[in-house]
Amino acid sequence: MSLNRYVLDTNVLVSAILLPNSTAYQAYQKALDTGILLVSSQTFSEYENVILRPKFERYISLVRRQTFVDELRETVQYIEITEFITDCRDMKDNIYLDVAINGIADVLITGDQDLLILHPYRGKLPILKPSDFIKFIG
Repeated sequence: MSLNRYVLDTNVLVSAILLPNSTAYQAYQKALDTGILLVSSQTFSEYENVILRPKFERYISLVRRQTFVDELRETVQYIEITEFITDCRDMKDNIYLDVAINGIADVLITGDQDLLILHPYRGKLPILKPSDFIKFIG
């Protein structure tokens, strides 16, 4: 049986670590339980840079955030980007489409309207909010 392949955007991942009772956390856990998370070096770097920002210290310690990043690094699958996507109206969000298309993802999970508006991307890639992903995956 092959694992489902998922891409999570940075906001979903940050919400998951900061708010363990959130829908984002539930979606993150569901993704881990049912498949594998896909990243590129660029998306992982963004996750790490955002999660380790000092402004989050008041919510969760740096040590705990660094542990999360280190554990995440061990569980994700890195995707080499050979086809670069330019279809998102917010160009900085194309990195998630890059991973999804190059990694042959089953779902891209995001709360970003600039990505959600593209659902289904290229007529086949579901781009879902965390709550919709939870319903979708069952």
